[in-house]
Amino acid sequence: MIMSRGIRRVAVLAIFLFSEPVSATNGYWSHGYGPQSKAIAGACVAMAFGAMCAASNPGSLAVVGNRLEFGAALFAPKRGFVADPITGVPAGSEPIPQGTYDSENDFFLIPHFAYNRMLDDKSSIGIAIGGNGGMNTEYDSAVFRNFAPPGVTSSPTGIDMKQAFAGITYSRRLNDQHSIGITPVLAIQSFKAEGLEPFTIGGAAAVSVDPTKVTNNGTDISYGGGLKLGWLWQVNDWLNIGASYQSRLYMTEFDDYAGLFAEHGDFDIPSNLDLGFSYKLTPELIFAFDYQRINFSEVRAIGNRADIPLTTGALGCDSCLGFGWDDVNIYKFGLQWQYRPDLAFRAGYSYATDVFDGGQALFNILAPAVVKRHFTFGIGKQLPGGSEINLAFAYMPEEKVYGTNTNTGPQTGHLFMDQWELEIGWATSF
Repeated sequence: MIMSRGIRRVAVLAIFLFSEPVSATNGYWSHGYGPQSKAIAGACVAMAFGAMCAASNPGSLAVVGNRLEFGAALFAPKRGFVADPITGVPAGSEPIPQGTYDSENDFFLIPHFAYNRMLDDKSSIGIAIGGNGGMNTEYDSAVFRNFAPPGVTSSPTGIDMKQAFAGITYSRRLNDQHSIGITPVLAIQSFKAEGLEPFTIGGAAAVSVDPTKVTNNGTDISYGGGLKLGWLWQVNDWLNIGASYQSRLYMTEFDDYAGLFAEHGDFDIPSNLDLGFSYKLTPELIFAFDYQRINFSEVRAIGNRADIPLTTGALGCDSCLGFGWDDVNIYKFGLQWQYRPDLAFRAGYSYATDVFDGGQALFNILAPAVVKRHFTFGIGKQLPGGSEINLAFAYMPEEKVYGTNTNTGPQTGHLFMDQWELEIGWATSF
């Protein structure tokens, strides 16, 4: 009991300090890790310029050298949805009452930390801690109140999911060109939901296989882990090629929400793959490209269809309703211009395929992760004594997803989101 209580306290502290409690930028996945990576739209798998790059490619740390890095980002998402009126239906009595719903909580502070130590001239060990992603919505009205029988009340609606990771990396140079790395990844996540009472009580009680574990059960914690592997090939003085793969992170179940998520509360973190290269167009100008794939569909709570009719046993079982997310392909482009030995400018752009289609919109009211494009900029300044300051700014313009759903009949509507982020980091080589 003492051990489990201590683990729980450490978990809560880690989530509070290092998680990203928002509907993040590629689905619920961060577009990069650390200001240098984020300034080039996350095109970091073949760029060995920092210890935080271990989150993209563990194979890079053996060539990074001794590094200490930390910083924080201010993240500002605007998200919500619009429910359209239905011809002939009185206003307010539609499945989702008509109107524009804006989520509360527009600013989040997200820290990160990384350290790398060379063991000898060929190998290193490092640690990186940061937010992987998350989802957060808080609407000041009971969005699903019309799904409940007459006389049944519902509370304001929203969810809060946070994910934090810690990776300990061993990286080794095999020769002058090739280096590899392996990272056991430890992950912690938390989740709570409110305002989903219409799916648990009255005439809708049978919607969930466990009506007592759908909503308003406070914050539940899940933890687990997996492996990340990386490879960096320094082909010549001009070209680098990189690749990494992170396994599915197997997590303990959200027991308090076993009646909401498919597979009785199981919510693993999906696997992902990164491939890319960096090329020196001139001695001062580097172009980087990454392809990333996030396999959201392999986790049933995320990938199961969201247009399943809300009938008996539609929530909580293995084949039950999910968020309807597809696997996502992301294309990242970055430039770094070393204007002076002590001053670098960076810019990037990324594009992601759709996370879900309009027919999956109903439960994605809770997680309107529709952002697809990132425009990023940054600057790096060397300071006296060998330390450096890096800044990154990202703008994610508004995207909308229009659609209908089996459970809302003829009603139409759309989800919307835009974001911006400003990150600052301090680093030193030693």
